[in-house]
Amino acid sequence: MRNPLADKVVEIKPSGIRKFFDIVSEMKDAISLGVGEPDFDTPWHIRDEGIYSLEKGKTHYTSNAGLMELRQEICNYLYRKQGLTYHPAKEVLITVGGSEAIDMGLRAMCNPGDEVLIPQPSYVSYEPCAVLAGATPVIINLKAENEFRLTARELEEAITEKTKILILPFPNNPTGAIMERKDLEEIAEVILKHDIFVMSDEIYSELTYKEKHVSIAELPGMQERTILINGFSKAYAMTGWRLGYACGPEAIIQQMTKIHQFAIMCAPTTSQHAAVEALKNGDGDVEEMRTAYNQRRRYLMHALREMGLECFEPYGAFYVFPCIKEFGMTSDEFAERLLEEEKLAVVPGTAFGDCGEGFLRISYAYSLERLKEALERLGRFVERLR
Repeated sequence: MRNPLADKVVEIKPSGIRKFFDIVSEMKDAISLGVGEPDFDTPWHIRDEGIYSLEKGKTHYTSNAGLMELRQEICNYLYRKQGLTYHPAKEVLITVGGSEAIDMGLRAMCNPGDEVLIPQPSYVSYEPCAVLAGATPVIINLKAENEFRLTARELEEAITEKTKILILPFPNNPTGAIMERKDLEEIAEVILKHDIFVMSDEIYSELTYKEKHVSIAELPGMQERTILINGFSKAYAMTGWRLGYACGPEAIIQQMTKIHQFAIMCAPTTSQHAAVEALKNGDGDVEEMRTAYNQRRRYLMHALREMGLECFEPYGAFYVFPCIKEFGMTSDEFAERLLEEEKLAVVPGTAFGDCGEGFLRISYAYSLERLKEALERLGRFVERLR
């Protein structure tokens, strides 16, 4: 019998995040600080709108691109927050989470042999999605001494005549790194010089703690060459609703919509109605959650310093990325022993790229009570190693 599988799919490694949590689910009294999911429930008024849409029988397909009311609210939101102007009927597409937007954007834009620049450590989907789109992923290894920001020099050195797209994953998962306006201005110069496009994944844009998030699409000459990806999972605690969006030039959005049309039809109708309410009346909820995350962030940084673990201060998302190189173990070995000896699960940095070796991702999307217990376990483990 012939091989039923596609070589390029078989060659893709499974996500390095899941291994530890399959074990945790079977382990009594284990604590996990690995899942990148808000511990808050979706705010009630947003849930209520979803329930109301079901009660009203709004259970049919929407247009392929999504409810026009939702696309208009997304445009209102981006103008209110970042001064960006998009046409709701031509430049906005509602997707099944931000992940679908990443996949469709790469498939819509890449020809075989095109190179996609992927700064790492970063979200696990970028590299396999580039491969599945027929492109060649080119990894840019970010450095702790630069606070895991992408520099113009690193970008310049990675560009070739085959480069087509730069993925810009900030605020960053797993490091919590951000890019400030001055950083983005230097990056934009290189992008314009080499005539490449940007896929800007801004799913954590509402969760910044130093200053307001800046999108590279705000800079002169950049909106027309940027696909801005965002969604509702992180800011509004709507992970299970599976709803995201992409905004960009009409020609690109049109082709992404075509793929979406054949693969998905439309994003979940109930989720779309709830998302309209989130955008209209959810700013207060976002601020409340951001304040809680910031409190947890400060607590974790203090606790890590107390136990002598080196960690740059993250100003975005809800992760810290401490360095464990002093212990002479790989990230996998450290995480495995921590789980075995203290029943505490974290994610090895290598799950997000080879340059994550020597680091761990710890999520603070958990209650302070749980974080305190987890950090006590980590502290005991570190003390034994020393």
